[in-house]
Amino acid sequence: MTVVNALGPATFRDAEFPADPYPGARPGHSYLHLDGQGWRLWPDVSSPSGWRVGSGCLDALLTGLGAEPLAARWPVLAYGSNVCPSKITWLREELGLGGPVVVLSATCTGLSAVWASGVRARDGQRPAVLVSAPGVVEHHAVWLATAEQRRVLDACEGRGERYRLVRLHGPERVELETGRTAHVLAYGALGEIRRPLLVDGRWVPCNTLGQHEARELTGIPATSDGLTCTEIVGEPGPPPAAAPR
Repeated sequence: MTVVNALGPATFRDAEFPADPYPGARPGHSYLHLDGQGWRLWPDVSSPSGWRVGSGCLDALLTGLGAEPLAARWPVLAYGSNVCPSKITWLREELGLGGPVVVLSATCTGLSAVWASGVRARDGQRPAVLVSAPGVVEHHAVWLATAEQRRVLDACEGRGERYRLVRLHGPERVELETGRTAHVLAYGALGEIRRPLLVDGRWVPCNTLGQHEARELTGIPATSDGLTCTEIVGEPGPPPAAAPR
């Protein structure tokens, strides 16, 4: 059986998950994205990688396509538009993102995606930013990104200008479908336009207000996102010793 045949029919195509309005639509499950379509990923304890796509092991599929296996990838928390398949294709077309993208569903405890204080220059939409939110549970995703894919994310997020790359290590938890905790990188606020927006002294969670209403918000930039983290200067070094399962 060839690598392509092992994938089987695609679970979805980009058109089912448009990018507008921000943050775009997202599948409610883990998936592999390639060539404008996606395949559902399933936890599988019998698989060497811990994950199955189509009829085979995810790592076998990745290496068969000439791509890095899970253990060579960094877990990067995706809490805004980067979970949307159509946005991933935009990254391919506009910023040269290459290779299969692995997106794992995640339950985040003590973290929240809230509306940022500024809007995006290219379309005037208000983006999300991550904050510490004790007691809050939200559902986001984790990219298992190769080094090159993470550099594309750096460019997209405006690392060093709009966002900073951090390693989360506080009381917050990011848990995958398998029940395993993922120790992740994330993009946190840096420039004033990406700091959390305070409206009457409170953050505004993205899941409580849509883009149309969010664009009309007025408030002030917060001075802190509350995250317990370490900012990464330069490259993050080698990925964790074991891939998230």
